[in-house]
Amino acid sequence: MGPDNPVRAIESFVCALDLAKLGFRHADRGVEVGQPPYDPADLLKLYLYGYINQVRSSRRLEREAGRNLELIWLLKSLRPGYRTIANFRKENWKALKAANRSFVLLVRELGLVGGTIVAIDGSFFHGDASKASIFTRKRLAEQIVGLDREIEAYGKSLEDNDAAEAKEPRKDRAAGDGGGGDSGDIGTKVATLMAKRSRAQADLARLEESGETQLSLTDPDARLLVKNGQGVAGYNVQTAVDDKHKLIIASEVVNDSSDVGQLHAMARTAKDALEAEALQALADEGYYSSLELKACEDDGIVAYVPVPEGNGQLEKKGRFSLKNFRYDATADAYTCPAGELLRPMEGRWKNTSGRTEIRYASSTKTCRTCLLRARCLSPKASRRTIGRWEHEDVLDRHRARMQGAGELMRRRSGIVEHPFGTIKCRAGYRHFLVRGFNKVRGEWSLMALCYNFTRVLNILGFEEFVAQIAAKVQALAVLECALEPLLRCIQRVMVPFWTHITLQFKIRWLLPTPAA
Repeated sequence: MGPDNPVRAIESFVCALDLAKLGFRHADRGVEVGQPPYDPADLLKLYLYGYINQVRSSRRLEREAGRNLELIWLLKSLRPGYRTIANFRKENWKALKAANRSFVLLVRELGLVGGTIVAIDGSFFHGDASKASIFTRKRLAEQIVGLDREIEAYGKSLEDNDAAEAKEPRKDRAAGDGGGGDSGDIGTKVATLMAKRSRAQADLARLEESGETQLSLTDPDARLLVKNGQGVAGYNVQTAVDDKHKLIIASEVVNDSSDVGQLHAMARTAKDALEAEALQALADEGYYSSLELKACEDDGIVAYVPVPEGNGQLEKKGRFSLKNFRYDATADAYTCPAGELLRPMEGRWKNTSGRTEIRYASSTKTCRTCLLRARCLSPKASRRTIGRWEHEDVLDRHRARMQGAGELMRRRSGIVEHPFGTIKCRAGYRHFLVRGFNKVRGEWSLMALCYNFTRVLNILGFEEFVAQIAAKVQALAVLECALEPLLRCIQRVMVPFWTHITLQFKIRWLLPTPAA
């Protein structure tokens, strides 16, 4: 291998990791009975090399380990079997997430993140399941109805065959088929349909008991995700990307089609990873949620999310909408287009989304004689009411903030779409090879780690990257050497102390309890 071969960067990075601390199995191997397991460092190197070079299959990785010169050098001629390779990815999903987080900490220490602006978005990835293996309540109910129809049709065929045999019994026996070949075939088909119906009924009952909306027979956590008329059987991957070098700072895998409810969680995770006091989070309209905006503001996160226009039903009918009413915070009242005031009513109300609202109502007497009544009220209404969220000031600040956020929102797509485009188009990773939330999250962490690793290697260059890794290893070694005498001193002090405390406790426990 040449001195500047990128495979050496993988070697230096993995050697700098504390795999036992990250939670990799067999990382703290001792003297064991039998054949020793593979060092997790070697298998991690194999996976990093494979994912960076678009090789993910465990069988292909096994073949490459025996013929690829770079891998032969990297693994020191080791050739693990495909089952060992596959099990490493499945069993170490939590450690892979920890390794990804440790690399994010490294890039933060190297000053490769801005730490002030992140863009958040989600993208669908295919799971190891087909659309046909995922059932909804509606689909199961339709399947049961269809099976009932087929069973009824076959039952009628059996009755017709029995009637025909009753009319011409001698002719049937002369045919030499035992007088019931067709009936036997139909009976087998009916039994098959009945078994299929029982399975569908059991799946429907399981859905109703669990409260879930979908049931996957292949991957229990995969769901049928639909957006813009296109469906994917898989997962929704959420990412928070830093604006400086488009590095993935935080990510999560969910199985919900909607992005609503993901804004605060992703922004908070990114803020913690960056250790930022304040953070600007950019997202598209699909993330708009009043509760999420308030949660972000409470955590010192300034969110920029386009305000949905709504369906415009009132405008289409020629009536005034909420934007035609002006709120006066001083008077705590709304002013209608006719200049009249809507004042707060007593009490609080819960709307359909669970928010607590204050309702403002106009005067029935004023509305009865208003010239704009036809454009303001429905034919059956006697006065106009407006619901205002108790934390509406959060939305007011957000709307005012979005007035001058055009440039930020134009930057958003360029920041957050870059990783997804690179992972899906350049690397070709559009689906997961494993099943279940935990394993899928582990594989995604491996994808994100390889994306960040490749990007940092391109930003710094090979020599600078290896030098920074070496400096980090040296700094840790110096720190350990400095702390070792202190730890020994603490140990010398604490061991006699705990021995004395334990002895005193035993003596007191053995002494008789004084009489009352």
